[in-house]
Amino acid sequence: MFRIGIDLGGTNIVSAVVDENYNIISKGKKKTYNERPASQIFDDIAESVRIAVKNADITLNEVKSIGIGTPGSVNKAKGVIDYANNLGFDKVPAYQMLSERLGFDKIFIDNDANCAALGEAVAGAGKGSKDFIAITLGTGIGSGIVSNGKLVTGVNYAGAEMGHTVIIAGGEPCTCGRRGCWEAYASATALIRDTKKAMKENPFTIMWDMVDNNIDDVNGKTAFDAMRAGDPVATAVCQKYIYYLSVGTINIVNIFQPEKICFGGGIGHEGENILAPLRKIVASERYSRHSEKQTIICEAELGNDAGIIGAALLDE
Repeated sequence: MFRIGIDLGGTNIVSAVVDENYNIISKGKKKTYNERPASQIFDDIAESVRIAVKNADITLNEVKSIGIGTPGSVNKAKGVIDYANNLGFDKVPAYQMLSERLGFDKIFIDNDANCAALGEAVAGAGKGSKDFIAITLGTGIGSGIVSNGKLVTGVNYAGAEMGHTVIIAGGEPCTCGRRGCWEAYASATALIRDTKKAMKENPFTIMWDMVDNNIDDVNGKTAFDAMRAGDPVATAVCQKYIYYLSVGTINIVNIFQPEKICFGGGIGHEGENILAPLRKIVASERYSRHSEKQTIICEAELGNDAGIIGAALLDE
């Protein structure tokens, strides 16, 4: 039997047919156009499923289950997306809407970061681990906890939001309404903010040349690219970013002591440029530094497919 995983994003909808070995054998894609009503978005979610099924040369009768990974907070028991700000969703009955459009009832829904963590745990960087945590470094910080093969989501399914733990009391404002959250210091958004600040204070940094003197073109790679070119200003920005990343990582290690933590997302693709210095800081400051067993810190393996594979596995 096959499963279908759906990655519902603010820009794209991607549905995929996943086989029993967690391989993606076909995909169906549609644009989200997130300014539309939820009913129209779900029309295209259903259509993306039909495209994926057709491309796999199977029928829905051969599909065991369908899983949706969505931004925002989700009530898994009711199949409702409680809130997703970048989709304009508020109490959207996702299960009902997709079930009606496909005539299919085995549909499961969870937060997209949780799905990515589950995908990595089962088929990626965390394969074989009992306790595993996945961190996604993107516009925000996504996180998911897997213990004994199951997602840990809390009494209201809104748990595992490590990005919204405070690392500097009264610090930078966060989109969640608090100040000093890990996300406000270690997300791509935070890195871009700090890169621009450093550029404005240092007019001779090569980062200006890298963006053709247009500061609006700064992205999450700018500082790391300039660091590799030997720019001291960029190097300082990157070192500061990695330090903030380590603060949250050490908190996670001290609380959970998982077998592995993997880092993915746009900034996570920097790989050892981030992970090598991060490991050194974590090793020197973690509470468990005298223990024989230590958490392995590694790069995510599945890229954008992690959330799709994880969504497909939500029935397990």
